Amino acid sequence: MDEKKREELSGLLTILPPVEFCCVYGSTLHPNNHAESRMIDYILGVRDPIEWHSQNLKKNNNHYASWMVNLGGAKLVTGVADKVGAGVHFNPFVSWNNKTFKYGVVRMHNLIEDILNWEKFYLSGRLQKPVHVLVDSMDVENLNSFNLRAATSAALLLLPSSFTQEDLYAKICSLSYNGDLRMLFAEDRHKVRKIVQGQFELFSGIYKPVLEEFATKDLLRFSSFGSHQENITQDCGLPAVQSLVSRLPKAIRSDMSMKLGEKKMNSGQVVHEVVIKSRAEAASCLEKLIRRKVMVSSAGQAVAGVLTVGAARATRYLSNKMLKAWKSWL
Repeated sequence: MDEKKREELSGLLTILPPVEFCCVYGSTLHPNNHAESRMIDYILGVRDPIEWHSQNLKKNNNHYASWMVNLGGAKLVTGVADKVGAGVHFNPFVSWNNKTFKYGVVRMHNLIEDILNWEKFYLSGRLQKPVHVLVDSMDVENLNSFNLRAATSAALLLLPSSFTQEDLYAKICSLSYNGDLRMLFAEDRHKVRKIVQGQFELFSGIYKPVLEEFATKDLLRFSSFGSHQENITQDCGLPAVQSLVSRLPKAIRSDMSMKLGEKKMNSGQVVHEVVIKSRAEAASCLEKLIRRKVMVSSAGQAVAGVLTVGAARATRYLSNKMLKAWKSWL
């Protein structure tokens, strides 16, 4: 991204309280997206959401639903995000400098937990796709490398022995949509492929080091990078499956062990391993666990969204989504 574009995207931060982390995500990063009317999406990580919202309410109380401002202010905003939603408060349809923005505010601790443990599989899912980081005082971008490896491992478990690079990125991208209630009626049914095809070079840029690492472990074999339809093959034997499972977040492995069983291996220290009887069984178990996490988080966030942004804004946002969904079926 060129410096002019970066400065343009950083402009919103000048009217907000300071943040520890900020990234832009979504259609703004699509190389061919030149629509001035599109909403620009941000994730903002802050140390103390109550304190941050308190400051922001003094500066920009028009960004919030009026009933929340009047009834509870920052404590109510944060409480709804934590207890109803996925720990994120979104302010959509924010107008500034002739552009429209949506920003989600999350506690840094929760953001890091989701990246490392897929606690909610909400923001971690967004950070498995291309983002552009504008502020990163806690080295989140480096921590996210674990999230990218885990996403690659999960996608490989769900793919056949042979696939294309585009198939791989589509499977990674689909992880955070599998179970999302919006996909039933309020999202473009071609959304995943459009994201991957529109941002293929960006996906390749962030996942190339991961794929090269997996290739050195003999988990993958490929010819060269660059082609959307380049064939990749993977080892589908049980040792390879065990290796992929070992790269998943600890919380996911723990859930899988409850479903599939667990064995202890003692080689100086006790190591817990998920019992893998077959690749298909491990893949099915993983897919169900992720789908459930996404379903719970997306449902809670949808309810929190209606409460926090107000009925009028929520209806406007949903109607825009549904219009795109309907067009995709025509």
